Amino acid sequence: RYVFRRTVDGIHIIHLGKAWEKLMVAARVIVAVENPSDIIVASQRPYGSRAVLKFSQYTGALAMAGRWMPGTLTNQITTKYLEPRLLMITDPRTDSQALKEASYASIPVIALCDTDS
Repeated sequence: RYVFRRTVDGIHIIHLGKAWEKLMVAARVIVAVENPSDIIVASQRPYGSRAVLKFSQYTGALAMAGRWMPGTLTNQITTKYLEPRLLMITDPRTDSQALKEASYASIPVIALCDTDS
């Protein structure tokens, strides 16, 4: 759906119109959260961690760059337990633990991904 076409080399070209529509929906969801500290932005990828830190610096969201601590959204006994209103992740494949916990806790997720995810 979001791939415009595939080149002879096997490179997938993203359909910019559909991607832009989904980015606007994601922006509306982010703006709908009243308190920015209720948003968790997570990335386990080294290239995504800088973006996570910059985003949280400018918006006031909670950054979780690096390893995701299992039980952050589900285990209420731990001291690191959090109850966010929104979770943003940079890659659903590498951040699968965060995605799984958010689905258990019924937390909406915005996942940014490329064509190999």
